[in-house]
Amino acid sequence: MNFRQLGFSLVLFFPLYVFGQSSIQLNSSEIKLGLKKLNTLGSALYIAAHPDDENTRLLAFLAKEKKFRTAYLSLTRGDGGQNLIGNEQSELLGLIRTQELLAARRTDGAEQFFSRAIDFGFSKNSEETFRIWNKEQVLADAVWIIRKFRPDIIITRFPEDERAGHGQHGASAIIAREAFTAAADPTRFQDQLKYVETWQARRIVWNTFNFSSLNTTSEDQLKLDVGIYNPLLGKGYGEIAAESRTNHKSQGFGSARQRGKALEYFIPTAGVLAKTDLFEGINTTWNRISGGEAIGKLIHAADQNFNSDEPSASLPALINILKAINRLPESYWKEQKSKELKDLIAAAAGLWFESYTLQAVQALGDSIRIRSDIVLQSKVPVKLLTINGQKLDFDLKEGSSKSIQSSVLAKEITEPYWLFEDHPIGMFKIEDQQLIGYPEKPGSANTGFSFRILDEVISYQRPAAYKYTDQVRGEVYQPLIVAPAVTASIADKAYVFTGNTSKTIFILLKSFRDKTEGSLRPQVPSGWKIEPQSILFDLPKKGDEKTFQFTISPGDQAESGKLRLNILSGGQSYNRAHRIINYDHIPIQNLFPIAEAKIERIELKTGGKKIGYIAGAGDLIPESLQQIGYQVSTLSETEIMNADLSNYDAIITGIRAYNVNERLAVMQPILMEYVSKGGTLLIQYNVNNPLLARDIGPYPFRITRDRVTDEQALVKFLEKDHPVLNYPNKITAKDFEGWIQERGLYFLSDADPKYKRILSMNDPGETPKDGSLLVADYGKGRFVYTSLSFFRELPAGIPGAYRLFVNLLTKPKE
Repeated sequence: MNFRQLGFSLVLFFPLYVFGQSSIQLNSSEIKLGLKKLNTLGSALYIAAHPDDENTRLLAFLAKEKKFRTAYLSLTRGDGGQNLIGNEQSELLGLIRTQELLAARRTDGAEQFFSRAIDFGFSKNSEETFRIWNKEQVLADAVWIIRKFRPDIIITRFPEDERAGHGQHGASAIIAREAFTAAADPTRFQDQLKYVETWQARRIVWNTFNFSSLNTTSEDQLKLDVGIYNPLLGKGYGEIAAESRTNHKSQGFGSARQRGKALEYFIPTAGVLAKTDLFEGINTTWNRISGGEAIGKLIHAADQNFNSDEPSASLPALINILKAINRLPESYWKEQKSKELKDLIAAAAGLWFESYTLQAVQALGDSIRIRSDIVLQSKVPVKLLTINGQKLDFDLKEGSSKSIQSSVLAKEITEPYWLFEDHPIGMFKIEDQQLIGYPEKPGSANTGFSFRILDEVISYQRPAAYKYTDQVRGEVYQPLIVAPAVTASIADKAYVFTGNTSKTIFILLKSFRDKTEGSLRPQVPSGWKIEPQSILFDLPKKGDEKTFQFTISPGDQAESGKLRLNILSGGQSYNRAHRIINYDHIPIQNLFPIAEAKIERIELKTGGKKIGYIAGAGDLIPESLQQIGYQVSTLSETEIMNADLSNYDAIITGIRAYNVNERLAVMQPILMEYVSKGGTLLIQYNVNNPLLARDIGPYPFRITRDRVTDEQALVKFLEKDHPVLNYPNKITAKDFEGWIQERGLYFLSDADPKYKRILSMNDPGETPKDGSLLVADYGKGRFVYTSLSFFRELPAGIPGAYRLFVNLLTKPKE
């Protein structure tokens, strides 16, 4: 088999694309580490369910200390979690966490893979998980990655039973165990065998843990000290692990560096039993492949003779090693080690080269102008032969530089490949088998470089990035974006209409090409009216934007559905919007979803109009309330401490506000005074640690980890006559239909009797839980604490969620 056809990105010890630079730059210590890795032929695959499940200390140890090719397979992208840095949810949160995982891997030296499974939120057991995931597809993906990555050992983070603590955790262990066997079975997933061969890992083990009150380790288990110090790195693996884990910023996982001894424990799951070492019985030297023994000796000699003051002195030896590898028959390890060695040769030669564009975005079908810069920083004779096949034959001299202009055609939209198709709740839809597993789709704007270094011709690929200089951040690299010629973006993803009241909707047209003109035609479901029915537009310059207003009116028979946009321009039809996700810790993410929004007509009565909002970890509650006519003001600490809060009919705290805003402990007495004088304070869910204010409510309660994950769970009314179920909207069982992802999370318990427990609900097979919604009178006002997932339901336009939330904000008139 020709393993050059396998298609996985060969991001090995040194990533090809690094956020912050586009070309590999290694110091002498890194080249030295690379030589040691070059002489190690072993691989390990770590498998779990989510971003942050991975053991970063173990990954760093395996990748940088043991020098094994190491990877983490996260079955999901973390789409169903909570976001502590913004208001992105679902697929957008998964996009952020994908980039956070890539940043973590750049730190700990491992690679990153994914399956098609979607994190749909917390699940109680693996049976529930597999009712939502397509187990056979997830298993196929794990088998595919094992067959491509070819790990010697597989390590799981979790057990298969309830000790996993999450249904998706347990499911990941089940998938890993079954994939361990299926990957070696030629009768399983036979379509994959057009591209890959079967593979049998030597063993699969469970990396046991001591989490909080659950300790699954014991001294009779296989142990490994991963806390050692690496002098070439100047760090121990506990330090590297903390740096890696701190990249999970959307989860608030900033970690302290740990130093000193740190034991990891393992128990066997399947395969050949290991008694003293994870790689026991596995040949990780060049002797594992035919003709490799001599190569191992050459690499050892190059390592021993390496001069950190003059890395280029090693080039003759490195070139000889490359020639020896090239003479080997085609194989997995030949491909891997050839790539590693070529990168080491470029680094030792002081050969720096990159490709970039000075424009951030190009339109589909246009030509992308690429600039390639090459600099030689050693006395080694190097000749630049070609760039993208263009013959140059340019002799590079020490300190000299060369810049070449070229161009490529923008052939496809830059879009997260797993989001391009509509998908069911549990699985992304990916038609191209060879894309499965990639964290991102490989860039189409790669530049091919060919050099003669000493007497050897060596070729490289570099991704073209967008490069610019920021006045504060300095030199910045961002991904190059290919966009549709024109996009139409709707301000919100869902619009709620009350009665027959019309609403003005704003649509932003943006051009990514000069001289863009045409028409925009919105489409609405049966029973709706939109004016105007079409508009003409003219956007003369690339980057021009223009906002248009449309009025949508529901009729008596208006059906729930989608507002869809269609653009006609230059004889082409376009239907994409433009969304940007911009955080300093990840590359800017551009995506082009279908230009549509949900429109929903509901029967809704409101009371009071002025709402104060205290920001938490991030949600879209203010925007959702503005849609139904509320005036929402985000309150600062100064306003809370000094303004007349009686002007607000209700005040809401954002999700996890008491976990992220330490100043709420100071503001809390003022808020309680507001309630006692007649105001309504609604607190959305928090977790119990860290809790930055001791007394959140007027009376005691305890925050638990209880939740109801079944969004269709039966809801019982415990206080049928309570105003929050009757005014201004009569709440019925119908109002809990159509909810998404879950009912609620982090319910309350041990609440003072002065609180009224309004609702009861439970997941299948569990006892009823009554801590999702508590209401108490306090002085002349109302205090509400709710763990219901309004932060998901309102932005999704769920009618019943709106009706209940309005009731919580509205007190009956006295």
